[in-house]
Amino acid sequence: MLLRRLPLGRVAAVTLFGAMIAFAPAVLAQEAPPQPMPDQLTPGPQDDPTAPVQPSPQVDLPAKPPQLDLVPVPETEDNANLSADGDRRLASGPESVADLAEKLLPAVVNISLNQPPPESSGGEIAPPDLPDDSPFKEYFEDFFNNQERDAPEGPTSSLGSGFVIDADNRYVVTNNHVIEGGGEITAVFPDGTRIGATLRGTDEKTDLAVLQLDESDHRLTDVKFGPSQEMRIGDWVMAIGNPFGLGATLTVGIVSAVNRDIEAGPYDDFIQTDAAINRGNSGGPLFNMYGEVIGINTAIISPSGGSIGIGFSVPSDLARGVVNQLIEYGETRRGWLGVRIEPVTPDIAESLDLEKTEGALVAAIITPGPVDGGEILAGDIILKFDGRPVTQSRDLPRIVADTEVGKTVDVAIIREGEERTVEVTLGRLEDSERASASDDEAEGGTGETADDAEEAGPAALAGIELGEIDALARSQYAIGEDVSGVLVSSVVRGSDAEERGIEAGTVIVAISQELVSTVEEAMQRLETLRENGRQNAFLLLARPDGETFIETLPIE
Repeated sequence: MLLRRLPLGRVAAVTLFGAMIAFAPAVLAQEAPPQPMPDQLTPGPQDDPTAPVQPSPQVDLPAKPPQLDLVPVPETEDNANLSADGDRRLASGPESVADLAEKLLPAVVNISLNQPPPESSGGEIAPPDLPDDSPFKEYFEDFFNNQERDAPEGPTSSLGSGFVIDADNRYVVTNNHVIEGGGEITAVFPDGTRIGATLRGTDEKTDLAVLQLDESDHRLTDVKFGPSQEMRIGDWVMAIGNPFGLGATLTVGIVSAVNRDIEAGPYDDFIQTDAAINRGNSGGPLFNMYGEVIGINTAIISPSGGSIGIGFSVPSDLARGVVNQLIEYGETRRGWLGVRIEPVTPDIAESLDLEKTEGALVAAIITPGPVDGGEILAGDIILKFDGRPVTQSRDLPRIVADTEVGKTVDVAIIREGEERTVEVTLGRLEDSERASASDDEAEGGTGETADDAEEAGPAALAGIELGEIDALARSQYAIGEDVSGVLVSSVVRGSDAEERGIEAGTVIVAISQELVSTVEEAMQRLETLRENGRQNAFLLLARPDGETFIETLPIE
């Protein structure tokens, strides 16, 4: 399957997470625009921009959404006995959305991005020096003599969608990948009105951008965000956008799924819909039947580039905060906890005697960071953050990012088998990213999970021999003075431990959330776990430089 970003008339292919992911932002591709297909219509509206402009009506949203009007099929001689139990078929679908669409269409715009042609390389490539009698000489001369003729002569153009979110201040929301290539931005309204726009701010992590339209006499109609968390599978939705440059196009479908993680970014929480959305729909709104924006269309899965009924929208509850920050600051200001996390796997849950595989496991503490003073420790499991439950590890980055920078919050954790609450004060994610050369996400990313383990010897760990950390060990393995625990003195070649990257010189800091400082303490801890029926030991490990990581190995 192909996962496609939606904007435009060209496709750039990228392979991610084992599936073929094809993005279509023309702004990312610098090749010449493709030749139109025989049946392809000319992109974009062609109305005269100098024609008189009619004021657009303000959106008057209905108090209630259109309801399903299901009517029994009239009984006739032909259908009197449709089923043995007397059930009747239902004939009609939802009421027409024409009245609602008429009010919403003026708020949806086509985004046109004109980019300058690719810069010349600085000179033509010289043709090869072929003998006069070479059969290829004529072909090479024709090719190289036509280099300038075949080059693009004017700016390239790409098309996407967007919608007016604030008529008074002329703000328009779209996707980041629609406009990220730079160039002259124009918003084209359904009546043909064209208004220039400038970029207010972008956010790559959620693929959102805010534009501000130039001053104009055109009367704007705006739409508002609605609560995406209230959407249920099966609810009717309506998409409006600019597929394939055709202009304002409306399609209707249902919510197919919620909370989709397609691994497009650290905050994936997409609404999936079967409403037809295609290339050019990127940045367009997904409406509920109240006329509220509950999603921003951004990607599709398709083997052909066209809609097959699997589209994804950024939920409004995620987009609202990002858009507000881009409008106010021109950039995002996300909360930052300063930890690296992993999922709580069944092995980890079993090793810690947890009933459920819920929460986010803290694999490492980032230094310097908001919790480097010991408020949260590696090996803790975060269950709640600021009163919001952390069901899966991927929930935590979104919750933290949505929290105000500098706010002090309560965090419910499990430490040493006991649930407790600690207070932490959040930093700012963007500050940490600018200060760090690391590519890791600050408080997110799920990391690598522990693999299934093989059996090891009695009261020991698979393929590992333990030893004390003395002066000789610190010198031999360059173990920092601030690193304490039990030394991994050797690892059996080909063992499970070696396969997981555990090497001699690694330090076991804690076993199942209890600190260990001697080999005797480590063996006693392993023996206690075995007596309690535990089959795996949850290990907090440290490399000689102090960098921590987590593994789970079996015990007997």
